[in-house]
Amino acid sequence: MQDQTKIRNIAIIAHVDHGKTTLVDGLLKQSETFRDNQAEMQQELIMDSGDQERERGITITAKVTAVQHGDYRINIIDTPGHADFSGEVERTLNMADGCILIVDAQEGPMPQTKFVLGKALASGLKPIVIINKIDKPGNRLGEVEDELADLFLELAVHEDQLHYPVYYAIGRAGKAWQNVPQNPEEDANLDVIFDAIINEIPAPKVELDAPLQMLVTALAWDNYKGKYAIGRISAGHVKAGDQITLCKKDGTQVKAKVELVFMSHGLSKFEVKEGVAGDIVQLTGIADAHIGDTVADAVNPVALPTIEVEAPTLKVYLGPNTSPFKGLEGKFTTGRQIGERLQKELETNVGLRVEDSGIGYLVSGRGELHLSVLIETMRREGYEFEVGRPQVVTKEEGGKIVEPIEELIIEVPAEYVGAVQMELGARRALLKEQFSSSSKGVTKLVYELPTRALLGLRNVLVTQTKGTIVMNSLVTGYQPMGAPLQQLRNGVLIAFEQGTTTPYALEMAEARGTLYIGPGEKVYAGQIVGLYNRGDDLEVNVCKAKHLTNMRSKSSDGVVQLTPATILSLEQCLDFIENDEMLEVTPQSLRLRKKELNPTLRKRQPRV
Repeated sequence: MQDQTKIRNIAIIAHVDHGKTTLVDGLLKQSETFRDNQAEMQQELIMDSGDQERERGITITAKVTAVQHGDYRINIIDTPGHADFSGEVERTLNMADGCILIVDAQEGPMPQTKFVLGKALASGLKPIVIINKIDKPGNRLGEVEDELADLFLELAVHEDQLHYPVYYAIGRAGKAWQNVPQNPEEDANLDVIFDAIINEIPAPKVELDAPLQMLVTALAWDNYKGKYAIGRISAGHVKAGDQITLCKKDGTQVKAKVELVFMSHGLSKFEVKEGVAGDIVQLTGIADAHIGDTVADAVNPVALPTIEVEAPTLKVYLGPNTSPFKGLEGKFTTGRQIGERLQKELETNVGLRVEDSGIGYLVSGRGELHLSVLIETMRREGYEFEVGRPQVVTKEEGGKIVEPIEELIIEVPAEYVGAVQMELGARRALLKEQFSSSSKGVTKLVYELPTRALLGLRNVLVTQTKGTIVMNSLVTGYQPMGAPLQQLRNGVLIAFEQGTTTPYALEMAEARGTLYIGPGEKVYAGQIVGLYNRGDDLEVNVCKAKHLTNMRSKSSDGVVQLTPATILSLEQCLDFIENDEMLEVTPQSLRLRKKELNPTLRKRQPRV
């Protein structure tokens, strides 16, 4: 049996791209978790196992791993850095007794740093600070340390949390120091981090002799053992074959039997006879387990408090495809199949909400990225569906409708400040702070604006600043619903008839705007094929062929020179659509379309 005084449970938290997952890689490799000849020793971002995580370069779901350092077992929880996945952070922090906060030596504390640190300190976790990437030429170690001190002063729940150790690291090289090194090239490893975890982070405070209690904070699945209920044992112990009571979130109780008990080691898990209070275990055999349920003693079941997750801020309609091309490219196309998939997602995605809405569903999440990751996942699994424009989730307070507001922090080179201010002025954003950072060579702008004003903003500003902008936002509260925003986007070019596009027709259409389709593509009447130069919509015939006469032949028409079509990503499509438009999503295609495909009926509808 593992001695619980030799267990350490830590969560790794940071803003996106500050080096959490890279540092966990280093801890896994240097704890001799893998053999020297294992592929993982040459691999980067070992913990980011999902396809989208690797492609996007971000952590989407929290992962639990464990390493052995001497006599000590260290359970490590790698959390996402994006505010959109903060539900993952909220549900996993209760497994930890301490946290490692990683901050970029150049960027310093960012909005998400503030969010995750606030959650960790409110949970009573003991912090260790690592200033990472100290080899960056633009590092600002002194300023970053001061900014961290201010942040802790603002967020600390009790005085002990103001006394935190600071370490300096180059995560990618697997090096860390207790003091700023004179020469970052010198040999070093992560031993100081291991020692800090063992000496600074307290052992779990638990009762070994009390009845069993374990809050289910994550679920896993495989074809051999079925569902794994993952969590930290808060009291008592559990063995394979034990009878338990599962206390559900709605107050009901279900009897079940634990088949096997597993623990993590690196990327794999191994079977153990018994799990003790303080350790993070994975239990099989509890088919009805959901996140937030309590695995409790069979005789004396006592439920633990459920996980509190902040409310969603954005909702989107998601329903079966209704276009003329429905059912041609997807494997799962019916409303029932889509509904079952969304219900399955609710088991593990605690920040998500799903309601019925006509033939489809209203899916609410924490932001555009949160929703687009779900849409992309379903698309890759073979689902075909249509999506409406993202809308804010409002609520009623004191008889008034209130909407979420966000703090938006922008860092941009000085020459683009005017363009940024103009765009945000049109969206009725309130400028709270503006200052120039000579060490970074950028201007920092802090705005407050409604969440709905953020829709489509990123793409516009990335274009206007030639990709140099750094944007981060965080929901800060609610305010009474403001006036509707004006439509900031131009009108669209709409296909006039169903058919296959021709170079001849596209050449004439591209004089009217920017095209989103190329030659030889199948389109239908009502499909959006481009962005018009003007504010209203225009129907164009993109399937017209050049008629041959006895005076002209096919070969004498010359070569048509077309500008390559602009291909929009999923996020860009979601940003692009207005209230009277939809996005058709299939495993092979993304098609923008009008809700009403019939042009006569469309013209009778009031413009929204």
